[in-house]
Amino acid sequence: MAFSPSDRAATERQKMIAQRLPSGENLLLEYIHKLERHRRGRRAVLIRLSILQAVNRREHHVRIAAATFETLVKQLKGQVFALSNADIIFIFKEAALEEVEAGIVKLRFLFSDDPALASDDREGSTFTDWFLLERDYDSLLHFAQRMLNEERQRRTQEFAQGLVEQQMPRQQKRGEPLTPMMLAKMEEALVRADLANMMRRQAVCAMVGKAPPQPVFHELFISIADLRETLLPNVNLASSPWLFQQLTETLDRRVLSLLNKHDDRTVAGDVSINLNVQTLLSHEFLTFDDNIKASMRGTIVLELQKVDIFADLGAFLFARDFAHDRGYRICIDGVNLESAPFVDRERLGIDLVKLVWDPAMATGKLPNGSPLLDYVHRCGPSRAILCRCDAQDAVDCGQATGITLFQGRHVEALLTAEIQRQKGSFRRRR
Repeated sequence: MAFSPSDRAATERQKMIAQRLPSGENLLLEYIHKLERHRRGRRAVLIRLSILQAVNRREHHVRIAAATFETLVKQLKGQVFALSNADIIFIFKEAALEEVEAGIVKLRFLFSDDPALASDDREGSTFTDWFLLERDYDSLLHFAQRMLNEERQRRTQEFAQGLVEQQMPRQQKRGEPLTPMMLAKMEEALVRADLANMMRRQAVCAMVGKAPPQPVFHELFISIADLRETLLPNVNLASSPWLFQQLTETLDRRVLSLLNKHDDRTVAGDVSINLNVQTLLSHEFLTFDDNIKASMRGTIVLELQKVDIFADLGAFLFARDFAHDRGYRICIDGVNLESAPFVDRERLGIDLVKLVWDPAMATGKLPNGSPLLDYVHRCGPSRAILCRCDAQDAVDCGQATGITLFQGRHVEALLTAEIQRQKGSFRRRR
């Protein structure tokens, strides 16, 4: 896949931003320095997720492990740090020792099938290491310094590797390039594939202050990553943007066909569907539209990619007017910090803008120097969605700029927890 100079510049800026962001190791070392005169009554536990098999220390496993102590953090009884090697450090007040030990038991149960814990006994445990700060402060300090040095070396190596990969032939990156012949085989496979099992839902929620998330609508989608692993696991689908565009249009038609075969409950409630502009003008969409009750069209959001919109603005304007006439709402998806200055919701005549979370948003500025707060205000706080919110800091940053609609794995986790809490409350009342 060929990258333009602007693409390379954007990539380099993102790398530079990532290099400047404080890591878990940086935050840990800074916190330990602050505790130098406040060691009494404090302990720390190191949870070595790094000894587990790779399948058990993915990103969501680390989040689950860290979330085990979230209640204690909120009660100001401790502070948790996630390190780059997947280990967790929790520094806490001694009064919370029993609660921390209960959390460790929970994590041991969660990962009990891992070979590293199968023979791990409590006396000679390799899964945890405990520190009493009055006695072990220097040991914990040296550990934090060593982890920070290792993390810096890792970042340096990754940066150097990135420079090397830029010079590598395309076929050596992330699998074989997608070819027309492979695309034809994949399109043929899509005709036979049972996509119903790959259909996913993810909520877009209203979140104001500390109130629980309230679902506004659910995005229906098929994960391209899942599709790739199922049909062409060794192929880089993004290696050719034009072939990939053709693939997504084929996938659109299959999704619409799938929805047409089900009753209205499949798209019951407020939902959004990812489509290409050309799909909106296709026979398959007209069939889908005929099968949808007129009263339901106002509950459906059509999500269009920004690249697809600007590739043929005339086709988009025609499709937009057609969709609006039929009662659908339109959302432009995939708007990042680089493209936000060029996406004017009102001038494009669209209903919603979906911004992709980027840690650089914490600066409060767009690349052109204008305030992010002003951009959200122009969009309308209830018309801007911050997606890919995989941690609380994304939600906090979005709320600080006036955004009230959020989507992502962290939002989904909060929503699931709230649903479980309500179910438990209902059972107790009964």
